[in-house]
Amino acid sequence: MAKKTRQILRRIQNVKHVRQITKAMYAIAATQVIQRKRALFSARPFGEESEKTLAELWAVAKSEGIEHPFFVRPEPGGAAVLVVNSDRGLCGRYVGDINRAALELIQTKEEVRLLLGGEKAYRFFRQRPWPIAAKYLHAYERPNLAVARRMLDDVLALYGKEVGEVWAVYMHFRGELVQRVKVERLLPLELPEVKANDIIREPELPQLLEHMARLHLLGKIFLILLSAKASEQAIRRQTMKAATDNADELIEKLTLLYNKARQHGITAELADIMGGAEALKEAR
Repeated sequence: MAKKTRQILRRIQNVKHVRQITKAMYAIAATQVIQRKRALFSARPFGEESEKTLAELWAVAKSEGIEHPFFVRPEPGGAAVLVVNSDRGLCGRYVGDINRAALELIQTKEEVRLLLGGEKAYRFFRQRPWPIAAKYLHAYERPNLAVARRMLDDVLALYGKEVGEVWAVYMHFRGELVQRVKVERLLPLELPEVKANDIIREPELPQLLEHMARLHLLGKIFLILLSAKASEQAIRRQTMKAATDNADELIEKLTLLYNKARQHGITAELADIMGGAEALKEAR
């Protein structure tokens, strides 16, 4: 009985140790969510305005018979898929949901080039048959324009030469409690239809259109990275909260079990003492 109580006590101590870790990770993730959400919400207005401006430029360009490969699918039939995943685990459904969505998309395409963000995406796809054009490991824990520009350069190096479309698969941040996997086409660009208006432009429209399109794409990739990291930290916070709650529940059950085992041991010892006393009385 003493051995059993020691085993239960050891389990309680182990669970308490795990609980300390999950509680600390929950606190860190909660802080990270606030920071990532603030950065994401600060960047979103640029994406909205750049899309609006680019849509107006493209409407004018079409009215003047100007075409550009960023807006019309070029000849190559393949597709590039940018997968934005995590470098670390302990974030619940995040890793698996993104990899599954990317795999489902890839299986609908004939020729695919992969651009893999995060260790979890790289480990999932490295043994699979599709060629990896680029990988970004531990590159965007704190998203910045430098890594977004690097991704854009890699995308444009493929687009129009090896592939005719580019897709991104990432976790879209809708709120601290709502995150959804999003499969989004980056190229050719999809823009809202607007009326062509007379606008003053400098330099010439084709050069201005390309410059604005590149700027819009850079902002779009940057927003994807910000949304992905905000979602990752939000899901990690939820996961660590659930793990901490489960640890609390398990500690409570084990403590009850320990108390019962200990009480049973005490009762057995008392019974032995009383039995010994009775035996002594009879011996007299």
